[in-house]
This record gives sequence, structure tokens and C-alpha cells, in this order.
Amino acid sequence: MHYTGTIWRPPYEASSLLLEVTAGCTHHRCKFCTLYQDLPFSFRLSPMADIESDLQEAQLWGTDPLGMLSIRLQGIHRPAPVRRVFLVGANPFVLHFRKLRTIAELIHRYLPSVESIGCFARVTDVTPKSGGELRELRRLGFDGLTIGVETGDDEALSFMNKGYPAQAIVEQAARLDEAGIGYHFFYLAGISGAGRGIEGAERSADIFNRTHPRIIGSSMLTIFPESALYQEIQQGNWREESELEKLCELRALIRNLTIPTRFVTDGASNLIQVRGELPRDQEKLSQYLTELIETADEEALRTYRKNLQHL
Repeated sequence: MHYTGTIWRPPYEASSLLLEVTAGCTHHRCKFCTLYQDLPFSFRLSPMADIESDLQEAQLWGTDPLGMLSIRLQGIHRPAPVRRVFLVGANPFVLHFRKLRTIAELIHRYLPSVESIGCFARVTDVTPKSGGELRELRRLGFDGLTIGVETGDDEALSFMNKGYPAQAIVEQAARLDEAGIGYHFFYLAGISGAGRGIEGAERSADIFNRTHPRIIGSSMLTIFPESALYQEIQQGNWREESELEKLCELRALIRNLTIPTRFVTDGASNLIQVRGELPRDQEKLSQYLTELIETADEEALRTYRKNLQHL
């Protein structure tokens, strides 16, 4: 399989086949992000020959006679048919409709067991695609896109160079809803900065409540020295929230969400694990965070953040 640099995927895509179709990010200007700095380029589309070669390799996993013999000799269970493919890269959904259609058709040709195709996407990746194109992509299996919206706080979106206003989240989510394409949101606790966490959470909840994400996965902002945000801090242009502030922000977000969705804090940036179904578990999660806020030690939480080498 062809993979370039560090491969990122959401925790809930652990059982998906990871297929590289792009590497890097087309935007590459978010001040907090360092995920793709190990690449010698900003963005690259994988050669179609590499994509097809990887699908041919994946096709052999459950059918190659020598591979099956090796599995039996090792006492390993025969691999289950591939049901879901997750396209690798920061935002493969940016690709033109025709390119995405070709990739989907190749996936179904070599892996007919595949039921759905997911990937990371930016809000702006949805905008240029027509309603008809989105519906066709859904027919081809695209579903469960993961969108790093980060926040619904316009001030934070602008400062961090996300490249779109909060209202665009609502507008493009509605277009995905209309096409039948499900989606998940990534929220970034701490992105609004010191003293503005609860305000940012409330603004985000107001935006999210007008959308229909199946999952809201929250991460906690971790600032690395190589990021542009670190330089903003050094210049006195921005201040980081404390760890307890981030927990208060998380609680405010949960308390203000009114939509049915699954809320999770998976991933290395989260020392605190919170998982539940909203609105059913809203009070339970809020109470859990309240107890942590009242008993947690800021210095201990901060030590974890400082020692986090990589996300």
C-alpha cells in the first residue's frame, strides 16, 4: 500500500480500509495545525495508478491462496470482507466530482463488498459541488464525512485562518443533509482562547444545533512550537486557555447542544474521556465534568499537555 508521511484517521474509522488518494492539505493555513508538516509539499493527489494498485492489493487480502495458507498456519482468522473505505489525506473531498466518482467506481470494482466511503473534508470542499453531484456521490457510497469545523465562533475562525465563517457550516451541512450524506464534526476545545472558552462553546452550540452531525468528536487544543499559533503567543497576540477552562468549555458545549448526536472525546489530546448520546446523557456528562472541574489539579493536567509529543 502507498502511504505518505503520518497517516491520520478518526478513532471511529479503526476498522476501515485506509486508502491514500491525497496527501497533505489544500488549505494548509490554520494557525494551530501541525499535522502535515512532515511532508515536503502542501498537497498532492495520488497517481491513479497507485490508487488502483492499492485496491488490487487489498482485493488479495481475502482471496490470495498463499496468503490464506499463511493465515491458517498462523491460526489467524480469515479477514472479513472490506465494508468501508476511508480515503486518506487532510481533505480528499476537495477533489473534483469526476475524480471522486472515478475513485469510487474503482473501489467498487475491486472491492464489491464495500458499502460506504468516508474521508476528511473541509466545509469549503462541499461548496463547489452541485446538489446533483452530491447526490451521485452518495449513490456511489460516500457517507460519514468527517469535517474539522473546530468551532462555530466567528472570531476564532477568523483568527485561526480557517477560511470560512460559521454560517458556512450551517449552509454546507444543509446541502449534505439534502443529498443524504451523513457527517461528523470535530470540535477543538480551547480554540477561542483564554477567557473566551464558554462564549466560543455557546456560539458553537448555536451553529451545531442547526445541523445534523451523527458524531461530534471533541479534541483539546495542543500547541506545538512549530505552529503559527505558537508564534502568535510569543508576540502577545493570543493567550491559551488553562486546562480547567477547557473542561468548562466542554461542559458549556454539552449543556447547550439540543440536537440528537453522539458526543465523544477520543484521541491523545484528551486526557479526560467523555462519551455519550445527546440529549439522553446530557445531565450525566455535565455532572461528570463538574466533578472533574471541582477536583482536578491544573498543574497535573498541564503536565500531561506539556508532555504530549504528538497528536
